[in-house]
Amino acid sequence: WCYLVTGRVEKLKKKYGLEIKFTQFPLHPETPEEGSVRGPEIIARNQRMKVNMEREGLPFNAERNMSYNSRLAQELAKWAEEKGKAEEVTDALFRAYFVDVRNIGNAEVLAKIAAENGLPADEAMDVLLSRKFKDAVDEDWRRCASFGVNAVPTFLAGKYLMVGAQPYEELERLVQHVINSPGDGTTAD
Repeated sequence: WCYLVTGRVEKLKKKYGLEIKFTQFPLHPETPEEGSVRGPEIIARNQRMKVNMEREGLPFNAERNMSYNSRLAQELAKWAEEKGKAEEVTDALFRAYFVDVRNIGNAEVLAKIAAENGLPADEAMDVLLSRKFKDAVDEDWRRCASFGVNAVPTFLAGKYLMVGAQPYEELERLVQHVINSPGDGTTAD
């Protein structure tokens, strides 16, 4: 669902000049690196999701039946953020997972994704194998827990949380509320 809302968030970002910060969340951390096959109920859900994706103009592979551990991908995204490539790499990771069904739990796959987005593959591999951004992702996970986040996507704007793949209009109401409420700030995750 995060992938579904990226287009909506991008519209809000442009319209309101927002700075968006992605915070990593432990979504199914028990999934093995090689991934796991999802049952027929996932294919049915994917068909419904494909309709939503098409409405947003986003590609989606409704036949996707694999789930991969996203922990290393989250560490790659934190490194990409440091390199000024957070949006490009995050978008590429969503596409790799939801469209291309690439194993985002595999360091070699992730190094290729980094290279495809203008980052050095060898440096990406070093970051992933050394786990240089493990603590940064752990901190994001703790931050999510401290706010009571238990689902993705969750939006934090000022002191307000909104959970789920909300329609653009709902996200815009949240942003407007924060902008018009003194002392809330306009930071959204």
